Amino acid sequence: MAIKVIKPGLATSIQDRGRWGYYHVGIPPSGAMDQYSFLAANLLVGNDENAAVLECTYLGPELEFQQNAVVAVTGAEMSPRLNGQEMPLWTSFEVRAGDRLSFDFLKRGARTYVAVSGGIDVPIILGSRSLYGLGAFGGFEGRNLQEGDLLPIGANGSAFVERSVPQDLRIAFPELIEIRVMMGLYDYLLTEEGLKNFFETTWTLTPVADRIGFRYKGSELRFIKRKQPFGAGSDPSNIVDAAYPIGSIQVPGGLEPIILHRDAVSGGGYAMIGTVISADMDAVAQTQPNSKTRFIAVDLDQALAARQERNQRIARLREALAA
Repeated sequence: MAIKVIKPGLATSIQDRGRWGYYHVGIPPSGAMDQYSFLAANLLVGNDENAAVLECTYLGPELEFQQNAVVAVTGAEMSPRLNGQEMPLWTSFEVRAGDRLSFDFLKRGARTYVAVSGGIDVPIILGSRSLYGLGAFGGFEGRNLQEGDLLPIGANGSAFVERSVPQDLRIAFPELIEIRVMMGLYDYLLTEEGLKNFFETTWTLTPVADRIGFRYKGSELRFIKRKQPFGAGSDPSNIVDAAYPIGSIQVPGGLEPIILHRDAVSGGGYAMIGTVISADMDAVAQTQPNSKTRFIAVDLDQALAARQERNQRIARLREALAA
């Protein structure tokens, strides 16, 4: 049995927790961009925490169910509609064979997650069902969903109806997003003014914001003029090729910082002036074009404390949705 795609939405893909262990050979982790919302969706319907879900970006799909199932929708505020009737976000609900699930327009956030009891049962490739679009593998036939696709569903197992995430454990969408950053490895290449501008500027997310990276505009970050090392490009923002951590920030030519996300290439020749802490990568994923962002410098102890706080929040989520 399956789900039929009536309308695919703008960029709907199949994602799980991710494909780890291959970044050193150029294959990024992929997986859900907002890992918290992804986890919540699976917990709501009683799935394994790594079950594959639909990640819907900016515009939701229309789906026809060919079997009874339980569904949960989390993440961005893009209200689900079952046969035209609005259904709650962050709450599991039942669907019947023949029902159609569609979505209202996007209000806040950027990415919505749709979990179905049993999970989306596409093949596992290198340990994950996640789509890696640039590599054209994983997900459904190595691509985003298209009209007419039939998505297989796994065994339903123990599904739960009307299970809901408490309000205080749902994600928020502030008008101004503050993203915490650990500086380095190449922040020393910025001028003092350039470093100051990075933190004092309110940055605007451009429409260039996808699973590979998020590009911002708002100021110019000047690099120190220096004799370029052999093998580096001519611009002061160029370096000899180095590995890119997920979350690292590069500023080609000193303009428009780019945060690399879960489908980013693993290395290249742009200086990384800092890295977004892991606890804030979900927040980056939920930003819309034209939204405003400020970067906040933190040290290692602060980054580790933020990670612990996030882990505690996830533990509370698991406890709240325990069978």
